[in-house]
Amino acid sequence: MHAGQIRVIILTMSLKVAIVIERADTTLGGAERSVFELAAALTARGLCADILAAKGRTNNKNVHILCGDDPGKRASYSAFERALRKHFLENHYDIIHSVWPFGFADVYQPRGGTYAESILRNAASYQNIFIERYKMLTTFGNLRRNTLLRAERRLCQYPDGPVIAALSRYVVEQLRRHYGTASQQIVVIPNGVKTDGRISSQEADQLRTRILTQLRLKEADNPVLFLFVANNFRLKGLAALIKAMSNAARRAGERKAYLIVAGHDKPHRYRRLAKKLNCLDRTVFLGPLRHVQNALSVIDVAVLPTFYDPSSRYILEALAAGKPVITTKFNGAVDLFDDYRHGRIIDTPEDIPALTQAILDFTDTNNIEEASRAIAKDNLKEEISIGRVADQLIALYDSILQRKPRK
Repeated sequence: MHAGQIRVIILTMSLKVAIVIERADTTLGGAERSVFELAAALTARGLCADILAAKGRTNNKNVHILCGDDPGKRASYSAFERALRKHFLENHYDIIHSVWPFGFADVYQPRGGTYAESILRNAASYQNIFIERYKMLTTFGNLRRNTLLRAERRLCQYPDGPVIAALSRYVVEQLRRHYGTASQQIVVIPNGVKTDGRISSQEADQLRTRILTQLRLKEADNPVLFLFVANNFRLKGLAALIKAMSNAARRAGERKAYLIVAGHDKPHRYRRLAKKLNCLDRTVFLGPLRHVQNALSVIDVAVLPTFYDPSSRYILEALAAGKPVITTKFNGAVDLFDDYRHGRIIDTPEDIPALTQAILDFTDTNNIEEASRAIAKDNLKEEISIGRVADQLIALYDSILQRKPRK
């Protein structure tokens, strides 16, 4: 055991970390789930990891809700900052790891990517130049978003500011393009997920039966099931996917492709689109899923032709389940798999022909099996693990403490 390993072991025995997030509620989305998974992984390695949130609902003793008595569902940036500073006066932490852009943090990890990029890509997802311009104009009138954007810009342009832990190379490119952030301020720590999620065979079998029944299929029909999971169907490219599925249905493949849509968003517009394009009979809308692992165990391919994703948890969860994936270059998760080996990467969701071809590629059983074997052979599950993320962060914390020792 070398000196560095000994130091990290000693460090983890005494290190106390504060992880700052706006809302401590895992039902809200991937960023919230990721923070809780990270805190658990750090705790499993011997650290004391507290989650500090403005709002939330939890009985976890390591979660502190600092603005719970304030009116409204969300606290203002300034109110949360005041509450945090008060908490830090009363409680000692060796490392402050923030998901929100607070300059007093040691580590800033923008789990949603940069605010500047998210504004641009959200507007682009409407695929209408007039709506896009309107959305950009109304953004400037959104006080909350402008406050966060300005705070992030200050933080990312200040050379002595926090270390920025980017989830992907895509986020690094955003930081440089929008803010001119110095390379020495950025560390890339690719996103990760829990890879040991349990699968209920009974629930999975029931789900597959439900899907096949709604599609009026039997197992003997040997369908290829493409699973799309999101809580913002527009931003994640569902309209483009339905158009591509319609195109694929008109072209011969070894097996027929069917689309399974899951998530909290409203499906009405997309049902109408599927009906208009004559592929509603090949589409199932499941609604929200309790456990995505059960769904991944009974489908063939995961697909997310997203307009914007710093690093999609869903795509990583699919790879961890050994499933081939289809996504776009606007998804930072592409850092963790290889195009034409573990899945397909298309340039943009607007490229319907490319998306159609990617779907057709996986109507070939051999392509599905080859991608699944490559995922296992290349041990992507280990690369995607939240444990790997925790180990990299512990090394980062150590480097920060060596440069800036705390009393």
